[in-house]
Parts: sequence; C-alpha cells; structure tokens
Amino acid sequence: MNPYFPQDSYHTPSNTPRHWLDRLFLGSRVALHGYFIWEIAKARRLVAQNQYTRAAWADTSYAIFKMVERCNGRFHITGLDNIRNLSEPVVFVSNHVSSLEGNVLGCLLPHHQEVSYVIKESLTRYPVFGPVVEARDPITVGRTNPREDLQKVLKNGVEMLQNGRSVILFPQHTRTPTFVPEEFNSLGVKLAKRAAVPVVPIAVKTDFLINGRYLRDFGPLDRSQPIYMAFGQPIHITNNKQAHQAVIHYIQHHLAQWQSSA
Repeated sequence: MNPYFPQDSYHTPSNTPRHWLDRLFLGSRVALHGYFIWEIAKARRLVAQNQYTRAAWADTSYAIFKMVERCNGRFHITGLDNIRNLSEPVVFVSNHVSSLEGNVLGCLLPHHQEVSYVIKESLTRYPVFGPVVEARDPITVGRTNPREDLQKVLKNGVEMLQNGRSVILFPQHTRTPTFVPEEFNSLGVKLAKRAAVPVVPIAVKTDFLINGRYLRDFGPLDRSQPIYMAFGQPIHITNNKQAHQAVIHYIQHHLAQWQSSA
C-alpha cells in the first residue's frame, strides 16, 4: 500500500494553497527550485549517516511533489492500481519531458519494492545531488559508447531484477516535450525480456517545468500546463517488437488525450 496515494487516481485539490515562498518570490521559479535544493541537502545528510532508505527517498520525493502543488502545479495521475500490488519486479519505461517526473516518481512507485534508475553517469558527479543519486544504486551509462552502455544495462539490470529490484528507464536520448517514437529505443523491452519480467509503460506530460537553457533542471515554470502521469498495466513479453509498439501506443494515446483536453 502506498501511504501517500491510496486510490487508483489522484488529482490535486482545486483549493490547494500556494506556499508562502512562492508568493514571496512573486510566482517565479525560485521558490520551487530553492525548496528542491533544501530537500536534497536534507537527503544528503541522511546519505552521510547511511540512512537514506527506500522510505526516506519516498519522503524526499513526496515533499517535492507537494511543493510543486503549492507552486500551482496541478497533478492528474491515473493507473496507480496497475502498480500498487506488483508481485514481481518490473521494468518501468517512460517518456521523458522534464526533470519533474524523475523527482516525483519515488513517492508514486510501490513502497514494498526497491527501484533503481538508469541514469547518465555525469549525474553522480553533481555536488550534493550526486551522492543522493548514488545512494539509490542506479545503473550509470556514459553515453559515449552506446554498445558498452547497452551491455552494462542488460547485465546490471538483469542482476537487479533477479534480486527483486525494479528498474526505471527513460529510453529517449534527451528530455523533450515532443514525443518522437523513432527516438524511443527498445532497451527497456529488451531488458525485461532477458530478465523474464513484465514491462510497465508510463506516460507523462510534465511541461509545467520547462527545461532550462543553461541549467536544464532549473528552468522556468509554465503554470498553465497541468501535470499528467499515467501508469499502464504490466505487459508480459512474448515478442519484443510487439511489446515495444504497445509501450509506444500507450504513451502516444495518453499524450493525444491530454493534448485534446487542454
């Protein structure tokens, strides 16, 4: 059971108050990003004490989630029942729009199960943030040798999955609000097939947080954009190509649905 989100769906209450910091900084990006840095600094202290557990990560993620809401972010999340009672590890595969989804997934995923990301190796070298990321035992890739990265993800990913730890993959080369199926690789499906586990598609629309020009993680906010996230049913893989197309279809369907309701 997820203590933060006990229902199949979640929608930010319309009467959610703005945080006083957001008012103080006149609705700029400063309050949200400053609060994020504060929460990561708190997490870094727990890492130093060897206490940054799965539950602590979820708490950090939820604190950021709530701050997004109090900076006028309006979440619409569906399909939580599809992942609530997973009885086995899975490969989560998501499109990647902004840093927001990576920061809030920790409080949405099943609390009874350890989860690791596949991330760029450079993220582990960030001051303060790097040790927090490393504490969650990620699979790191360099993105200079695609073949080497592929083998590393398949080898380490299979080991994690066989040990009961799920894996989160963002198969796009970079974060972008536009979903291009041709740029969405099938690594998640290949990993799931090799480990004999299901793949779970995740569709996100998080352009509430715009990628920054110079610091991509700290861009401006577009408060007119609702935040959508949808979790699909586990897909058991018999044919890699069909499973990959099913993941793409799930994401495309939800993005089109959300766009039409804007």
